[in-house]
Parts: sequence; structure tokens; C-alpha cells
Amino acid sequence: MKKLKEYDISFVGLKQGEHQFEYNINKDFLQLFSFDEVNDINQKVTILLSKKSTFMELHFKNEGTVNVNCDVSSEPFNLAVQGELLLVVKFGDAYNDDDGELLILPHGEHLLNVAQYIYELIVLSIPAKRVHPDVLNGTMQSEVLERLKALAPYAEAEEENNAIDPRWESLKNLITDK
Repeated sequence: MKKLKEYDISFVGLKQGEHQFEYNINKDFLQLFSFDEVNDINQKVTILLSKKSTFMELHFKNEGTVNVNCDVSSEPFNLAVQGELLLVVKFGDAYNDDDGELLILPHGEHLLNVAQYIYELIVLSIPAKRVHPDVLNGTMQSEVLERLKALAPYAEAEEENNAIDPRWESLKNLITDK
């Protein structure tokens, strides 16, 4: 894919030692992978490539924000995310990426495309549960939250109806008492 060509790292001409690469990631990058769970993204990805005589280590680090919808109120907000990934690249007879932290490239290879690793790093650094900070501290005013609060007495009544009979509750002690 031509659009991912800018994420190619040519390691053949690099001297042994550490080399740094930086990428600014936006929504267009995630759309190349058909990922549409975020509204917008502003991430800085830094790759520290440490080239040795027989292998390479790539240390990926991302930090920035993603704009996502709150799981409780559906309000969009900027969520700060960061993550790290370590990838070891060795050389062998055939390409092998079965292990998530070890990549084997054929001996004649001279390029490494890091786009897939950047994508995985960013997606895995976004938490599964996304709650707006104003919901957590109780300052958000929203129609959705008002409706949820109105339903709260019904939920409490349901919990009381599902409460365990105290006679059965004492049976739990039989397991722990010896």
C-alpha cells in the first residue's frame, strides 16, 4: 500500500547503535486500517531502533490524546493515552511474525514497515471502558445521565428483590469453616 510507504524504515544503511524515528498519527492513519472507534486522534509515536550486529530492537512509545465517546453519557471527550511496545527483529531463512514480540525477516531484507505495529500499539493503549472525567467527578449535566439517575431507584428495588435469604447466606460459612 503506497500510503503506508512513509512508515518504511530502511535499516541497511544505518550504522550500529541507536536511531530515533518520530511519527505524528492522526485519524487518516487509523482509517487506512478501517478503525473507526475514535472520533479523532493526535498521537506522537517515537521509535528507538537499536541496531546490533545480528539483530535489532525497536522500542515503540506513544503518547497523546484520542477523542472518544463516553460509554455512560455518549458525550465526546479527549482521553490521554500512552503505551509502549518492544519488538526484537532477527534474521532467518523465512519471514515469521507468529510471536508478537519477535519478528524474523529473511536475510536479504532491507526494509521494515512499522505501520502495523504503530496501529496495534495505539489501539491497544485505548482503554476498553471510556468514561468522561466529568461523569466520574459528578459535575456533568446531561439528559442521558438524568434519565439514568431516574432509573436508579428501580435498579435498587430490583437488587433488594434479588437479595439472598439470610438462611441461605449462612450456608456459605460452611465452606470456609473447618
